[in-house]
Amino acid sequence: MTNINPMVNRVAQISNLDLIAIAADKLLNRVDGLPGMGVIYGEAGRGKTFACSALANQARGYYVQLKSAWNRKAMLEKILFEMGIKPMSTIAGMLDQICEQLAASRRPLIIDEFDFCLRSNSMVELVRDIYEGSQGTLILVGEEMLPHNLKKWERFHSRVMAWIPAMPVSVDDAEKLAPIYCPGIEIAPDLLTHIVAQANGSVRRVCVNLTLIHEQANLNADTSMTLKSWGDRELYTGEAPKRRAA
Repeated sequence: MTNINPMVNRVAQISNLDLIAIAADKLLNRVDGLPGMGVIYGEAGRGKTFACSALANQARGYYVQLKSAWNRKAMLEKILFEMGIKPMSTIAGMLDQICEQLAASRRPLIIDEFDFCLRSNSMVELVRDIYEGSQGTLILVGEEMLPHNLKKWERFHSRVMAWIPAMPVSVDDAEKLAPIYCPGIEIAPDLLTHIVAQANGSVRRVCVNLTLIHEQANLNADTSMTLKSWGDRELYTGEAPKRRAA
């Protein structure tokens, strides 16, 4: 199938990408003996997963997105799959394989949706074992309460060197996203400001709304869009549609 909008494959250098890249660089180049874990946290939709996927490409990191149904074995097997290594048959053996690869490669391990690990002491301790056994760089990604919830595991919490909050989307971010999600359409500053205000901090909602504007502009054969020309058309806010009166 032909990609009708090849520009979507580009990456906008929004503020969260810069924050995460700087933190990762400090972790990867830290002085020996300093902790090597970083935690990225924030509300859903702030672009954490997107930023970490971009970081994995830039830093040649191993990226794994946890699933709610995974147990310890499933997590280790998935990490080894990303590393291109055939897993051994035991959890202990797989743990050693991962530690050896992280220590030898000096590449970061990025674990997204880390909140799922917090359901089990054994999962949290297994990730700590990966860190202790490799002394590598681990970047953990989760929701806004992740730093608070990790306090339950003091031996884990104390090994975190960098706490990186995912920032809410800004107008400057929206300007960088516009050429990708609304190519060929000039969007006025007042409409961009309105989009960001409606997004409630979510990068995802800004991207959805830029796409809506692009579709509407194409329907109208417009090459620009202002807040006035957009009018009272609805934008995506994440709220459920209101029930219409009969």
